Amino acid sequence: MRASQFHIHTTKEAPSDAEIVSQQLMIRTGMIRRLAAGLYSHMPIGLRVIRKVEKIIREEMDAAGAIELLMPVVQPAELWVETGRWTEYGPELLRMKDRHNRDFVLQPTSEEVITDIARSELKSWRQLPMNFYHIQTKFRDERRPRFGVMRAREFTMKDAYSFDRDAQSAQISYQKMYDAYHQIFNRLGLTFRCVAADTGSIGGSASHEFQVIADIGEDLIVYDPNSDYAANIELAQAPNLIAQRSPASEALQKVHTPDCTSCEAVSQFLEIDLSRVLKTRVVATDSEDGQTTLWLLLVRGDHEVNEIKVGKLPGFEHGYRMATEDEIREHIDTEPGSLGPVGISKEIRVIADLTVANMHDFVCGANETGHHLTGVNWERDLPEPDLIEDIRNVVEGDSNPEGTGTLCIQRGIEVGHVFYLGTKYSEAMKATFLDETGKPAIMEMGCYGIGVTRIVGAAIEQNHDERGIIWPKSMAPFEVVICAVAWGKSEAVRNEALALYETLKSQGVDVILDDRDQRPGVMFADWELIGVPVRVTVGERGLKNGEIEVLNRAEKTPNTVPVADAARVICETLATLA
Repeated sequence: MRASQFHIHTTKEAPSDAEIVSQQLMIRTGMIRRLAAGLYSHMPIGLRVIRKVEKIIREEMDAAGAIELLMPVVQPAELWVETGRWTEYGPELLRMKDRHNRDFVLQPTSEEVITDIARSELKSWRQLPMNFYHIQTKFRDERRPRFGVMRAREFTMKDAYSFDRDAQSAQISYQKMYDAYHQIFNRLGLTFRCVAADTGSIGGSASHEFQVIADIGEDLIVYDPNSDYAANIELAQAPNLIAQRSPASEALQKVHTPDCTSCEAVSQFLEIDLSRVLKTRVVATDSEDGQTTLWLLLVRGDHEVNEIKVGKLPGFEHGYRMATEDEIREHIDTEPGSLGPVGISKEIRVIADLTVANMHDFVCGANETGHHLTGVNWERDLPEPDLIEDIRNVVEGDSNPEGTGTLCIQRGIEVGHVFYLGTKYSEAMKATFLDETGKPAIMEMGCYGIGVTRIVGAAIEQNHDERGIIWPKSMAPFEVVICAVAWGKSEAVRNEALALYETLKSQGVDVILDDRDQRPGVMFADWELIGVPVRVTVGERGLKNGEIEVLNRAEKTPNTVPVADAARVICETLATLA
């Protein structure tokens, strides 16, 4: 590839609304061009990166026994009605009608379509296991698309779906995909963690996320650096920090706490540790017959309620919401900011975190504006909670649930997710096969997704400096760039640059020759920004000494090497790169 025959469009500045480094650099390098909110054109240099990611994914999926097909972007609504997701999925599902007034969706994922294929074409146990995958455009109507390709509305995803005879076989398929994902992300040169995760809107009984470690990640990863334990914070088990409840040692008192509407303000006003203050959240569940139940969620003042854990509790199967201020006034007769569990109606259910259930002499809202209660104790001052459950986020320093150490927290970007679905979709869509006895049985399923375009952004977040991108070799748009200085003026430069270019191509190196006849500073700045792993400089001054320069993008000082050794040194340099 010659630069003069390729499309290179770099800029010095990114738009003011580009929020994160990857978004800024993808725009500045000309990898993407914004069309509308959450919609991007992937320009030639960006598409080369995507194709390299896809190539590695395909190779590992094929090696794991998956078979590629291609399913439509537009899907008929009746399949989504069969599984119930037509109404359950929410506003991210873009619904539309065709000219005949028939309902369709713009697919965010393909469980329904692949299950329809399986029930039509997989009839016998002899055809199982089977794993189909495709790499296809997806659309999710994000309320607030942001961060470039990280939270776009349209994106490219690899999704695979396994079909098995029974749960034991399905676990084998799951493990194959789990292992394949490790291979994929290792080959892409990314630093990542695999963590236990919530199944979310996809459903199923088990899942793992693959998280690229990055400071701007939207997910919090909980891990023990001295063991294999790792989980998304949504799923991480929080320990009970108080082994046994101590007896009351303080009298119950109501104190005036003017303008103290947060736990932090109360702890400062009373000059006590935040861990002695009770944090109260009021949520509501609505039954099908129109009845509303209020629940108090109690965690320690230095902890936060984990919404995913709450959603899995008895009574929350159909979802919940934050209680309105009017509902709080009606049932508790106070304003938010002074809420607490003492003296509330028996109709209001109370759920205490494990640690809260063992607290004593604690502080909580008095259900009277500007007042709190001190010296509060269970049994003496208020009845035992209706439920005692783990409902909080873990914090740095909590003990490992396996009892082997303490937990650390870091941020990550989810780039892959594997799910064991069981029969969630196959049962709803009657995807059955005939077993060895000739009887129909329901297929066991797994699904496995990788965000292809998101990987590109995540890789940049993890690999950049003040000059631009530093690509892992496997993802770089080109492995090597040859910068020919004074291309239009020097025949010696042209001849040597062309000869080296052809030699590297013949050895399988993905190389681009910059023959644009730009000033050296312009060329160097472009390729440092774009992040090609190895830059080779061919100039008259060096050639007079029989030398050229070879620079590893991650370093600042080039190596001067004899022209005769150039191709060998370049290949050796590439071999040392991840």
